[in-house]
Amino acid sequence: MLAVLAPYSSTLVALILLLLLIAFATEIRPPEVTAIGAAALLLLLGLITTDDILAAMSNPAPLTIAAMFIISGALVRTGTLEAFALKVTGLAKTAPVLATGLLLVAIAALSGFTNNTPLVMMMIPIGITLAKELGERPSKILMPISFAAILGGTCTLIGTSTNILVDGVAQKNGLAGFSIFEIAPAGIVVALVGVGYLALTRHFLPERDTMSSLLDESQSKRYTMSVFIGGSSPYIGQIASELDLFRNGERRLVDVIRNDVPIRKSHKQYAIREGDVLVMHTNEADVMTIRERGKLPLTKSDDSQQFVPMSSHRSKLAEILLLSDAHLIGLSLKEAALPQRYGVHPIAMHRRGSNLTEQYDSTKLQVGDTLLLEGAQANIRRLVAGENLMNVSEPKTRGFRRHKAPIAIAVILAVVVAASLDIMPIAGLAVLGMAAVLVTRCIEPDEAFASVDWRIIGLIVAMLAIGTALEKAGLVETLVAAATPWLSGIAPIYALAAIYLLSLLLTELVTNNAVAVVVTPIAIQLAQSLGVDPRPFVIAVMFAASASFLTPIGYQTNTLVYGAGGYRFLDFARYGLPLTALVAITSIAIIPLIWPL
Repeated sequence: MLAVLAPYSSTLVALILLLLLIAFATEIRPPEVTAIGAAALLLLLGLITTDDILAAMSNPAPLTIAAMFIISGALVRTGTLEAFALKVTGLAKTAPVLATGLLLVAIAALSGFTNNTPLVMMMIPIGITLAKELGERPSKILMPISFAAILGGTCTLIGTSTNILVDGVAQKNGLAGFSIFEIAPAGIVVALVGVGYLALTRHFLPERDTMSSLLDESQSKRYTMSVFIGGSSPYIGQIASELDLFRNGERRLVDVIRNDVPIRKSHKQYAIREGDVLVMHTNEADVMTIRERGKLPLTKSDDSQQFVPMSSHRSKLAEILLLSDAHLIGLSLKEAALPQRYGVHPIAMHRRGSNLTEQYDSTKLQVGDTLLLEGAQANIRRLVAGENLMNVSEPKTRGFRRHKAPIAIAVILAVVVAASLDIMPIAGLAVLGMAAVLVTRCIEPDEAFASVDWRIIGLIVAMLAIGTALEKAGLVETLVAAATPWLSGIAPIYALAAIYLLSLLLTELVTNNAVAVVVTPIAIQLAQSLGVDPRPFVIAVMFAASASFLTPIGYQTNTLVYGAGGYRFLDFARYGLPLTALVAITSIAIIPLIWPL
C-alpha cells in the first residue's frame, strides 16, 4: 500500500464499496464488469495484493459453481430434465390444477440439485405450452416458474451459487463447512410454503399479452414472398408504402431489398426503383393465384411484367428470447442483419413491459429482450441455433443424447450421496462429477464450457477479493462494533431478523453474490459478539440473498421470464411482495427452531 494512503485505508475501502453498491443498483455497467473494476482499483491503490487476488481464485466456491454448471448442462443435454417436466405437463388435459401444482413442485425439487438458470430456460417453452393447454396467458405461469426455481435453490447447498459462495466465505471466516443437506430442513419448509402460495394465488397474476399473442392464429399462417420490380413496372418512382397493392389488409410489405442490401429501417418511405426486390407477406390464396397465373393479382393492369415472382415460402411468427450468452447481445437489429444472414425479418421488440414496433432497429439488444420474428420455420431454427437464442413457443429442437441420461442421473446422484456421507468436500466431488459427464460424452467440451456462466464466476472472484479488502481495512469489525450496543440488549432472534432484512434489501438493490461476500462476515462477527452460534445467521444470509421476488432484474431467472411473459416491471413487486413477506416470516421463525440461538 502507498504510505500516503495507509492512514485512510478504511475510508477508501468504504468509499469504493459505496460506489460499487451504487453502480450495482444503477446498472451503469454489467455487475461483473463493475466488480472487476472495483477489485482492480483496490489492487492499484495497494489496498489488496496480487496474492489476495490469487487467494480469491483459489477459494473452492468458483470451481464448485463452474463444475455444477457443467453437470447441470449434462442433465439438460441428455434430455433428463425435459423428460421429467413433460411427464408432469402431460396431466394438463386431465387434471390441469394438479399439473400446475406438480410442475411448480418439480421445478423446486430439480432446482435443489441443478443450476436454476438453465432449468428455467428449459421450462419457459414448457410453461407456455401448459398455459395453452389450460387456455391461459403465459403470464399466469411463467413468474411462478421462476419463483419456484428460486425457492428450490434454498433446499440444498448446491442449489444456488449463492449458497456455495456463502459457505466458502463462512469457511474463510473460521466456520466449519456446511454439508449438502444441512440447510434442507428449513429450506424445504420455506419452499413448500412459497410454492403453496404460488399454486394458490397465481390466478391473481395479470393477463399480459406477449407479442405473438397480439396476433391471431391466421396471421401466423402466412407466406413470405419476394417479387422483382421489372423495368416496365408502373410502380417505379412510387413510394413503397403508398402502392395500391398494399391497401388490401391481407398483404403487408416487410422489406425492400436494393442491391442485395435490405432497407429495413425506413423502407416504407423509399421510392421504388427498377431491380428492387419487395419482400411481402400474403395469404395462401394469393400465392396459389400467382403460381397459376404467373403474375400477381394486385392491380387493375394486365401487364404481367409489373412484378416477377422470385420465391415464396410458408412463414411463421416466432417469439425469440435473448439469453445471457446470446451472440446478438450488444448489437442492434440493423447490425445483426438477420434478413441477409438468416432470411428472417424482425417485426417488433419487447423490452421492460413494452412492445416496440417502430424505432427499434438501432437499439442495442440486451439480456431478456424478446423479438417477434417472421420467416420460414427452418430459417428461424437455424437462427436460434446459430445465435444461441430461445424460441419461447417451442422447446429446443437440438437432438438430446437420451441414451446418456442414465449416466447423467447416476453422476448427480453420486455427487449428492457422497456429499451427504462427507466422503470428500463438495468442490472435489463436483470436479469428479464434471469429469464423469465429459469423459462419458454426456456433453461435449464446447457445450460444457458454454454452459458455464463465466460472468458469475468473474463476479464471484472479484467480490471475494473485495471481501478481503473489507477484512484488511477492518470495516466488518467497525460495523459490528457499532451495531452490537444496539442489539446486545434484545433477544438474538431480532438480530437474526436484522441480518435477514439487511441481506434481503441489498439483494434487491445489488447482486445476491455481492450480498454473500459483504454480509456473511458481518453476520458471523455479530453473532459472535452477541455470544450466540453464528451458523443460523449464515443460513439467514443464504435464504435472504436468494429471496429476490420484487424486481425482474434482481435474479437472472426473473429477467428471463420478464420478456417471455410480457410482464410490466411492477408486476413483480405486486405479486412478489406478499411472497417476500411470507418467506421472510417463515425463515426467521424456522431457522432458530432447527439451529437454536
